[in-house]
Amino acid sequence: MDSIKIFSPSSVANVLCGFDVLGLCLETVGDEMIIKKSEVPGLRITKIEGEDLPFSIEKNVAGVAAKSYLNSFPAEVGIEIEIYKKISAGSGIGSSAASAVGAVYGINELLERKLEKIDLIPFALDGEQIASGEAHADNIAPAMLGGFTLVRDLNTLDIIKLPTPSELIVTIIHPKIELKTSDARAILKKQVPLKSVIKQTANIAGLVSGLYSEDYGLISRSLNDEIIEKERSLLIPEYISLKSSALEAGALGCGISGSGPSVFALSRGKIKAKEIASGFKSIISKLGIDYDIYISKINSNGVKKII
Repeated sequence: MDSIKIFSPSSVANVLCGFDVLGLCLETVGDEMIIKKSEVPGLRITKIEGEDLPFSIEKNVAGVAAKSYLNSFPAEVGIEIEIYKKISAGSGIGSSAASAVGAVYGINELLERKLEKIDLIPFALDGEQIASGEAHADNIAPAMLGGFTLVRDLNTLDIIKLPTPSELIVTIIHPKIELKTSDARAILKKQVPLKSVIKQTANIAGLVSGLYSEDYGLISRSLNDEIIEKERSLLIPEYISLKSSALEAGALGCGISGSGPSVFALSRGKIKAKEIASGFKSIISKLGIDYDIYISKINSNGVKKII
């Protein structure tokens, strides 16, 4: 193979109760990347479309991740990367994670090496770190592995792929205001009450149990955030109205996607998902803010080769 084209999906991190440990993979939207062998030695980003991002390897998330991989597994040929961004930077649906995951997965496939996806995560994390200021895998893991993922321990790569109930649908609205992950993390409290931690851990356990048993009622009861939502909701226009609208339309739960500004809702079936989307549109349209809206199944496969 002299070149490969890959699809690297968007994702929802935290999933309300699982700050920095839970994530899910989306099917509808993602980046595309073309990775080529070159006779010219070294690693280069040769094309970027869709976003104004740096071509410098050291300043681009995909470049940092690719360099990290190649430092551990050097190539005998040059590598060129073309990036076609379909996920807006700062959108809260894993734009930087998609870039990092796509780069390391694509190079590994192009060079026909046998590393498993789980083994590629540390290199992708090196790229994600320059976007958010610290390495965390709640977007990286679902984008790489697909489905729901639980990061039990990052240091040992103890990452568990969880079951995905077949009727779950995700509705996402992205108000087009940029919100940097580093800024959204900066406003969080450094200490939280013990009773909030107890409720949060119970919700995580309930959500995981609900996914395994396909108990949509338990999933819904567990989709509550006791720690993060209150502070971050202040950064998102009409967040309370968006959440109320989604729940009234029958959402199992509604919350902030990653660090925002995107808002996601989980529902059982496409009919409710479309009703939720209609409510989202009505609220954001009144603000005069441009937006994107997506209705997506949960992508069970993660990043993949398309050519």
